[in-house]
Amino acid sequence: MSVAVVILNYNGEKLLEELLPKVIAYSPEAEVIVADNASTDGSVALMETTFRDTRLIKLPRNFGFAGGYNEALSKVKADYYVLLNSDVEVTENWLAPLISYMDAHPRTAACQPKIKSYYQRTHFEYAGACGGYIDKFGYPFCRGRILDTLEPDEGQYDTITDIFWATGACLFIRSEKYHKVGGLDERFFAHMEEIDLCWRLKARGNAIVCIPQSTVYHMGAQTLNKEHPRKTYLNFRNNWLMLYKNVPKHLGRILLVRLFLDWAALAHLLIQGKFSNAFAIIRAELSFMSKYHQFHYDRKNNLHLTKTAKPKGLFHGLILWSYYAKKEKTAQNLIWK
Repeated sequence: MSVAVVILNYNGEKLLEELLPKVIAYSPEAEVIVADNASTDGSVALMETTFRDTRLIKLPRNFGFAGGYNEALSKVKADYYVLLNSDVEVTENWLAPLISYMDAHPRTAACQPKIKSYYQRTHFEYAGACGGYIDKFGYPFCRGRILDTLEPDEGQYDTITDIFWATGACLFIRSEKYHKVGGLDERFFAHMEEIDLCWRLKARGNAIVCIPQSTVYHMGAQTLNKEHPRKTYLNFRNNWLMLYKNVPKHLGRILLVRLFLDWAALAHLLIQGKFSNAFAIIRAELSFMSKYHQFHYDRKNNLHLTKTAKPKGLFHGLILWSYYAKKEKTAQNLIWK
């Protein structure tokens, strides 16, 4: 089975210089490809000189994360794709456990390794940790990370486990499955697009797992800081769009609860003096209301193809209640009670 590790790059010259050598050295099973999203720094020049033996796909403009990967992967032939962020440090033999598991489990569409923090290497990293889950109102969390609480890795999640979503920071996926469900939704531009992709895969009867026998280290927030208003806008807007596309039952009730919770978050931001982030939530909701009709066909098609309304990894409570009211700070305590 052929494997292509595809790194989508945008103005990441320094990251490529630092981290690409390890990807090349530690990925002998795969073809390593860099897809450049119309960078304006020296990324392309670096690839054409220092890394001239590594395949470079030059995209004509910045398509965003979702569109950039769709464009790049349309030019890549492999049985497996690995969507790897440019700010991820891989480790020796990182691919072998992922390939071995996927070869042996044809019903599994995608997987991820254990994601640890590049800067605090004893702890899980925010974007993916040890496998993603989601609650019924669309709030994502992970084994190893609930909201802003990051756990130290003490081997508590070292079992291979079914999850709801695999992180886009290091997403190992069957190419056939990727294209069959339509790839990443380019209208999202960035943020939540991998959860939306995994939701479609899960609803259609596919498994997604975390394989912690493989470990990588993620820097995170290299494009936008976690509290940047642009990120707030994309996260809130795309979360609403994802819910509209994929929730099979009681959509109106769920969106009504989300509206209440979002306005509570908005009020909290105003009290903190974070006016730009508060306004970003308003803009996100207005954008959703102006765009949701464009996703009507997607919702209809997704529901038509849904085989299971309650896929594994869907938490049927409200993670905010469990975290703040019940003081459940770890997925270990939350999921397996």
